[in-house]
Amino acid sequence: MTLEDSLRTLSLDYLNLLINGQAFSDVTFSVEGRLVHAHRCILAARSLFFRKYFCGPDPPSGLDPSGSRINLVGSPGSRSNVIPVNSVGYEVFLLLLQFLYSGQVSIVPQKHEPRPNCGERGCWHTHCTSAVDLALDTLAAARYFGVEQLAMLTQKQLASMVDKASIEDVMKVLIASRKQDMHQLWTTCSHLVAKSGLPPEVLAKHLPIDVVAKIEELRLKSSIARRSLMPHHHHHLHDLTAAADLEDQKIRGMKRALDSSDVELVKLMVMGEGLNLNEALALHYAVENCSREVVKALLELGAADVNYPAGPAGKTPLHIAAEMVSPDMVSVLLDHHADPNVRTVDGITPLDILRTLTSDFLFKGAVPGLVHIEPNKLRLCLELVQSAASVLSREEGSVNATTSNPIYPPMSDEHNSSHSSQRDHHAMSRHDPTMYRHHSHDF
Repeated sequence: MTLEDSLRTLSLDYLNLLINGQAFSDVTFSVEGRLVHAHRCILAARSLFFRKYFCGPDPPSGLDPSGSRINLVGSPGSRSNVIPVNSVGYEVFLLLLQFLYSGQVSIVPQKHEPRPNCGERGCWHTHCTSAVDLALDTLAAARYFGVEQLAMLTQKQLASMVDKASIEDVMKVLIASRKQDMHQLWTTCSHLVAKSGLPPEVLAKHLPIDVVAKIEELRLKSSIARRSLMPHHHHHLHDLTAAADLEDQKIRGMKRALDSSDVELVKLMVMGEGLNLNEALALHYAVENCSREVVKALLELGAADVNYPAGPAGKTPLHIAAEMVSPDMVSVLLDHHADPNVRTVDGITPLDILRTLTSDFLFKGAVPGLVHIEPNKLRLCLELVQSAASVLSREEGSVNATTSNPIYPPMSDEHNSSHSSQRDHHAMSRHDPTMYRHHSHDF
């Protein structure tokens, strides 16, 4: 056994001690009405706060960063008393204890679980408001209880979140980093806010006036620095660079708004800032990263072309949805007149993609890039796109309607579908001998 394996085993052993609850426990906390059993020696060894509480003559007292007292009352020498913990949530307190016991903890919420302040169904909680709030609460608790390693870990987590977080959440982290004297995080957040393009009067609604002044100072220095780097006879090039920077800021702001399901903000950006949703690939981004509701709301704005080809490959949002094997995305795009017959630069349609994926699944038992593919979803996507193509073909009076192409058999019927599947596979080979490579998102 290596040293790393030995330390991992030790970490798990101590964590199991916490999980098993009352086994050898000699102290009990009450957090939000729920009992948490722990062990004084471990807490005292890992936290200066608990060391003073259990071993010192006077239990520590003070205010937490939000201004509310974290109240640990009861007799430090008594093993029978339940110690109430106020102003620290149950989830955060458990995260704190997990780190104290094992030296490691995941601050990011579980994927797809319902969370407060996150109404998006199926959110991965990597940078949503709920994830940011949990990290900020954990940071405050780590600092108060004297667990500096956890504070550093949480600070690193926040630094990875803010780049994709909404500007409102970035401002929350900015304020917290100022209170906690986290200079690197402060610098990162202040520059993100400065680049957001939000006017001072809007910033003043969320930030202290001296912080707004700092943001404006950053903007001024950035503007002067860019001008000083440009020769006087290159003013036109400077103007083009500034325009490109502004456009990049708009696109980043749009992505943050979509990640936060704030389509109204995107609408304001289109109306007030002249954001071009097609050039910003707004629909492509939303299909890949957001919920069906966000995509539907974005389509209903009427400011984006549902069949807009992206990048050198010329993929439309429907191509992306087909690659993802997402019936929700496929159906909402088709409901808003997405064309299943649009071809990429290489001549591939969304229907071609789904036929190839189906062929791969039937003949190879797996699809490259889609390890956990669901057969029913693949079949549904194929039927939706094929049906839409058939309708378009009939409307155009085409003799070669796509209904003449047999729909693939159910994925679960392996024995009865072999002959039909082989026939369709040969047809696919004739149509595209190179076979479509899945997930080449080179737009």
